[in-house]
Amino acid sequence: MGRKEQHIKLLHRAAAVALCLIFVTSLAAQKASVQATVQPTEILIGEQALVNLKVITPKDKIIHFPVYEKEMIPGIEVIAMLPPDTTIENNVMTLNFKYVVTSFDSTLYHVPSIPIFDGTDTIFSNSFGLKVTSPELSDSTLAYLERIHKGETDSIDFRQLQLNDIKSVRKAPFVWTDYLWICWIILGIALILGLIGVIIYLVLKKKKKGYFFKPPVVLPAHVRALSELDRLKAEKIWQQGREKEFYSRLTEVLRFYIYEREGINAMEMTSGEILNEIRKTTDVESAYENLKQILSTSDLVKFAKYRPYPDENDLSMVNAYFFINQTREPDPITKEGEPEGEEESGNKPDNSIKSK
Repeated sequence: MGRKEQHIKLLHRAAAVALCLIFVTSLAAQKASVQATVQPTEILIGEQALVNLKVITPKDKIIHFPVYEKEMIPGIEVIAMLPPDTTIENNVMTLNFKYVVTSFDSTLYHVPSIPIFDGTDTIFSNSFGLKVTSPELSDSTLAYLERIHKGETDSIDFRQLQLNDIKSVRKAPFVWTDYLWICWIILGIALILGLIGVIIYLVLKKKKKGYFFKPPVVLPAHVRALSELDRLKAEKIWQQGREKEFYSRLTEVLRFYIYEREGINAMEMTSGEILNEIRKTTDVESAYENLKQILSTSDLVKFAKYRPYPDENDLSMVNAYFFINQTREPDPITKEGEPEGEEESGNKPDNSIKSK
């Protein structure tokens, strides 16, 4: 039983120590820490250094940094105080607050701890040093300074003192990309002027000729019909026993020609209806008879399985040419010095075969 009691006591002591460590660690974690650094640690007179205060604290803390109106310590002047950089990770906030400092006295400065306030306690940073050195002078310059100090000379030779006048402002080198915006402005103005010119040209052209762009040339109905007849004639399909196809294509050319020439819906009419309409529109009896021969023969071939003689096929083709040439619109009469196709509206030929 003695050993067991000792073992239990040791466990109790270990647990107490662990609880104390946890309590101390939690208290330390809740308290802010601050570290001061300076870069560079050595400067020449008039040069600048950067003092950085790094604070690590819980994210809910509000840190107050010291504000220096002129000097951090005698001899070290504060030029600017930069805004803090803040990062938060795992509920821990890290702040870096920077002071830009300089000095005009050559010596080794010792900066004591810098205090910060976290809303509850004042926490001090570590101390640091800043060495300020003078520029190295030549022996002749040191000797000249000694002469001035002893009053052996009244004048001051700046060259012997290694003091140079302020250099004049240099003119920046020419870089063509700096003026690229001028090129874009000129290009934009040129495009706008070009667009305006095109619009003016189109408006004047519309006013003079009645259209902006020249309309496509549309051949007269008889020209296109004769071209289709020439193509059909060159194939000679009626000589290959394909009379039904021949007459179907032949009558289709004539029906479409009649529709375009007179506006008669010949594509939907029977042969008899087409002949009745043609009778009303033409005084040329032979044109009516030619069309009648073609349509009659075509109906026999397509509906009565009639096999026409070769001469009848040739006659149908010849009559188709005759019908189109007899009913075509007259060729335009051009005046001297006036190009074809641009006659005045009052001199245009009558496109109808006969006034209805």
